[in-house]
Amino acid sequence: MQQLPKILNSIFDITSPDNFNDLALEIFHYQYAFNKVYKDFTDKLGIMPKNVRSVEQIPFLPVEFFKEHKIITGDFHTETVFYSSGTTGNVQSKHYIIDTELYKKSFTNTFMYFYGNVREYYLLALLPSYLERESSSLVYMINELISQSRDEDSGFYMHDFKTLAEKLRQSKKHKKKLMLFGVSFALMELVEKYTFDIPEAIIIETGGMKGKREEIIREELHSVLCKRFGVEKIHSEYGMTELLSQAYSKGDGLFKTPPWMKILIRDLHDPFSLLPAGKTGPINIIDLANIHSCSFLATQDLGRIQNNGSFEVLGRIDESDIRGCSQMV
Repeated sequence: MQQLPKILNSIFDITSPDNFNDLALEIFHYQYAFNKVYKDFTDKLGIMPKNVRSVEQIPFLPVEFFKEHKIITGDFHTETVFYSSGTTGNVQSKHYIIDTELYKKSFTNTFMYFYGNVREYYLLALLPSYLERESSSLVYMINELISQSRDEDSGFYMHDFKTLAEKLRQSKKHKKKLMLFGVSFALMELVEKYTFDIPEAIIIETGGMKGKREEIIREELHSVLCKRFGVEKIHSEYGMTELLSQAYSKGDGLFKTPPWMKILIRDLHDPFSLLPAGKTGPINIIDLANIHSCSFLATQDLGRIQNNGSFEVLGRIDESDIRGCSQMV
């Protein structure tokens, strides 16, 4: 526990793959020692921490554990709890946040890594399904970025498409760059009512249809949005309640991570084996900012890593696929 401040100060200063790997191993040993759920999971797999000498050997906790367990490393006071969207009748994931300032530092540094200083933008947000429930990590993030933008035109919109459309159409008169965050179904509803010619805007879609509309493939969604907004590319944000960091795509569904986050692809039928670039499988995520919960998560998202290190998100594992990963749970 005494070395925690040193680890925290190193997370956002990673300069090389070796630097990342060394810190990941240090965090693994720290979380094994002070996270009971993660320790029990590792022990039941028969993994001896002293034998874990590379990132590839670190055990990844199934993200479903956040639904049934309190995933905390160390003995700290919880500042807030973020809940996943979850449909009616489903158990929601809960991410117990020890330090909201660490979350702010993570998403602010991530934004700066991909887009520069947030004060260069004015941010509009169309996130009705998230605003309609409490304790959304996405709403918390966007609200903080809006505050950091220090622009009176930045703000959230629920279903007031008319006012939002007017803001978008007047964006060329604004001194700052325009960025619109929107959940997919709401963006589609907006462009079905209005068309725009704002090629300089950055449109970031996040989340899916959330049961509001029929799901469509990303290429089709982006094609429609590009045409109706008048932009060349649609950007995307990839994050989840159980993480403190995000990946971003600047087009074509190819995501990249900040230096303190890494994506690995596991074998669907042998979840302890990792796949090379070009192969499709479930996504494992390392998020070193998750130091107070668990930094090593096995998700139910399917993905594929490209040779240049970017990755695609290709969908979700269906029920028949999950049986192949049952030994992990």
